[in-house]
Amino acid sequence: MLVYPSANRVYAASAPALLRAELAVFGAGLAAELSAIEDVELGGVGYVRFTSSAPLGEQDLALLSNLSSLYALFELGDDVLRPVRVTPLAKADSDLLTIQKYAGKTNELFTKLLVNVTLMATADPFSDKPKYLLDPLCGRGTTLNQAMMYGLHATGLDVDAKDFEAYEAFIKTWLRNKRVKHTAESGQLRRNKVRLGRRLDIEYAWDKEAYKAGDTRKLTYFNADTLTTDEVLRANSFDVIVTDAPYGVQHGSHREAGLQRSPRDLLAAAVPVWTRVLRPGGALGISWNTTVLPREELVEVLRKAGLDVREGGPWEEFAHRVDQAILRDLVVAAKPTS
Repeated sequence: MLVYPSANRVYAASAPALLRAELAVFGAGLAAELSAIEDVELGGVGYVRFTSSAPLGEQDLALLSNLSSLYALFELGDDVLRPVRVTPLAKADSDLLTIQKYAGKTNELFTKLLVNVTLMATADPFSDKPKYLLDPLCGRGTTLNQAMMYGLHATGLDVDAKDFEAYEAFIKTWLRNKRVKHTAESGQLRRNKVRLGRRLDIEYAWDKEAYKAGDTRKLTYFNADTLTTDEVLRANSFDVIVTDAPYGVQHGSHREAGLQRSPRDLLAAAVPVWTRVLRPGGALGISWNTTVLPREELVEVLRKAGLDVREGGPWEEFAHRVDQAILRDLVVAAKPTS
């Protein structure tokens, strides 16, 4: 595999190791068994090489086509690289993920990786049946956009009004410019006559025929506190919950702790709330800055919420440096079916 070139120099340095771990996680969903996953240099260019116990079938290749940092796939034999056709699930142009530029944006390749490994922890990761994804700290919507790329229904919450307004302006403009058939409505978010914030509801289809046939996807953004997640959303209604937790010392959540709370306190309070809207058999994936919250503490929070944490092997090989103050890692946990 040729690794996708990243404009972010620090992430590019971490990409091969992240791809190796992601590939090992994907291996559980393949008919063939993978082994000898390693970095190699061929003709002065770096690749990730692996061996499969049997030829990769159509379904195997379709799954591998969605690896976050996969740029090209080759079969290696007789010292020759033979291109292998890949068929990624991308439903839209890549600019849906790359147009937005702002300070603090999560790298879109890492966002895809986080979505991928969380989906892999569910019973049926990349089925044709559309899944429902929630990002309860969605910011300006990178995770929501990746969900759209995969044809998922997407819902996000964020307390920051500026992020809500920026995403609303972006996604409405993008849909119009791409001539995607859709409806968009904005309004107040209320529960029991109490105003909780604002909401954006979009329903769309990638072609007119699908829209007429009712084969649509829904995109919803609530400008509301993440601790209201189980108030505004139905219990057991999401297949995956994916979020990039705040990296700094504090982040906005207006309940119980004044105007702000630390990432440690935020996740301790929010994970049980998020778990209530996760379907049995669904999975929760969180990335966070380990310098403000040790892994073992977050794992304990997930366990107390009744989730089964994926541990060992590649599941614990995703830590990587973002900058001098941020060492990012991810953890995935599944909700038991009974």
